[in-house]
Amino acid sequence: MSEWLTIRLGSVVRTNTTSYSPKEGWKYVNYLDTGNITENVIDAIQHIDLENEKLPSRAKRKVQMNSILYSTVRPNQKHFGIIKSMPKNFLVSTGFVVIDVIPEKADADYLYFWLTQNIVVEQLHAIAEQSVSAYPSIKASDIENLEIALPPLTVQKSIASILKSISDKMSHNSSINENLEQQAQAIFANEFLSLESLPDGWKRGSLIDIADYLNGLAMQKYRPAADEVGIPVLKIKELRQGCCDATSEVCSPNIKTNYIIHDGDVIFSWSGSLLVDFWCGGICGLNQHLFKVTSSVYDKWFYYAWTKHHLERFIAVAADKATTMGHIKRDELSKAKVLIPNKADYNRIGSLLHPIYDLIITNRIECKKLAETRDALLPKLMSGEIDISEVNYE
Repeated sequence: MSEWLTIRLGSVVRTNTTSYSPKEGWKYVNYLDTGNITENVIDAIQHIDLENEKLPSRAKRKVQMNSILYSTVRPNQKHFGIIKSMPKNFLVSTGFVVIDVIPEKADADYLYFWLTQNIVVEQLHAIAEQSVSAYPSIKASDIENLEIALPPLTVQKSIASILKSISDKMSHNSSINENLEQQAQAIFANEFLSLESLPDGWKRGSLIDIADYLNGLAMQKYRPAADEVGIPVLKIKELRQGCCDATSEVCSPNIKTNYIIHDGDVIFSWSGSLLVDFWCGGICGLNQHLFKVTSSVYDKWFYYAWTKHHLERFIAVAADKATTMGHIKRDELSKAKVLIPNKADYNRIGSLLHPIYDLIITNRIECKKLAETRDALLPKLMSGEIDISEVNYE
């Protein structure tokens, strides 16, 4: 620790250094908005043909390899990442602070991990809540003015390498799961959606015929008693991000057991942001506006695949609702048609899909454990509380 120096972050980084000018004459732009990256995972890049489309007013910031992106609005939503590859003519929103690390002074991966640890995110969010803008937001100077205890560059690289090995394993699992989901969709389509006629022994039904859809509780009525340790409440936010966090509400652990959610349960958000997913974020209580999908007759692979198949139509139905929050009614489940195979075909198709979905769940649970390991190590490594030589991660 004697070689660690407490410095102002702005002394080892530069922010928002380069912007795009129309004079450069690009014919197209690949654009990243703030909402399209969360914890270094990009879900969409918008391709804009400048000969036929107008460039969004916020599409101005240029980035380079190892640029750190940090959304200025609501830091606790974790819209941040570090650039390791990028398409040609790439621009990002002015809603990001683009942080470029001076390589002779600091390691970009190390600073990315430092900036994205919970304690720093919370510090920046507290600053954002004091802002006078329409939304809680920070400025580039708020990041530059952060104080950081910085070890020698060689130590920074070693610490970053340990943390990156964990993050890389998580990314690898996520990539595997994307491929597995594509395989599952292809198998489902081939077995159920390409049939020209109903095979012998098959029958038609609806989602209500193959599964039970249990709506959650109004959890504000089920807060923990003074002598109880609460469990997190699973709401739409938690389902979208795949985990509970420090901002998640809590409920009594003594609610009815069928409202307690476990890893691998199928959850269907039917109001607001409609989605169907396996929950792998640990034990929690099911809030209203979410269905827990189960069946005493059919396997998880079957009712998950069919519920997800109808999701696009459910989203369209919800969008047509003349309310502030789109939703579907339970009778839409009865309208959602399914094909129920004979026993032999059911078992054959299940032998293909069941192991795929099981592996998806296993990989997600492993990612959760890896994230917990990373989050436990991160502040201790960053503060020098534990020495890098004490860490043996494989």
